[in-house]
Amino acid sequence: MRRLTVVKLGGGLARAPGGLARAAAAIRLAANRSPLLVVPGGGKLADAVRAAELELGITPTAAHWMAILAMDQFAHALASMIPTATVAHDPAEVQAALASSQVPVLAPYRWMLAADVLPHGWQATSDSIAAFIAGALDAERLVLLKPLRGPVEDLVDPCFREVLPVGLEVVVLGSDEVDRLPEVAAGGVEQAGD
Repeated sequence: MRRLTVVKLGGGLARAPGGLARAAAAIRLAANRSPLLVVPGGGKLADAVRAAELELGITPTAAHWMAILAMDQFAHALASMIPTATVAHDPAEVQAALASSQVPVLAPYRWMLAADVLPHGWQATSDSIAAFIAGALDAERLVLLKPLRGPVEDLVDPCFREVLPVGLEVVVLGSDEVDRLPEVAAGGVEQAGD
């Protein structure tokens, strides 16, 4: 049996016309070839938390948890766009979804609150959460779907390498490469320039 591929779907993909629909279609196809877990970014919802932090003067800890709750909200939106998807909140729900041939989309708030392994601030974003989750589930690879493509170090938060498990394959696909996800998730494509 193939090991899990974790796909972090950056909220920035939603800003491009049709970007989210293309990503959802690619995820559906990839899930037919390999076990897949989707970890959402926070997108516009996390941007609203950043603005609220400045405007309301909330603490970095409050902003941290609010941003993760934004990921939960985006998880529900994504799951509604993928016919075989279901929202999962913890490892047991992820495994149950995979066992029933569904695509789990992680709403990470409960899991991250229980684990509380990341610094409370913007130095740890949904990329670091996806890296932590991939390690916790012994995933084979982590695919970062981003608006732009480039070296991993230029596209992730400062905490990412600290939580990234040794040996975990990381692949970045830009918005113009989302259609390659099924092949990458199946382990058939190496990423150049990483």
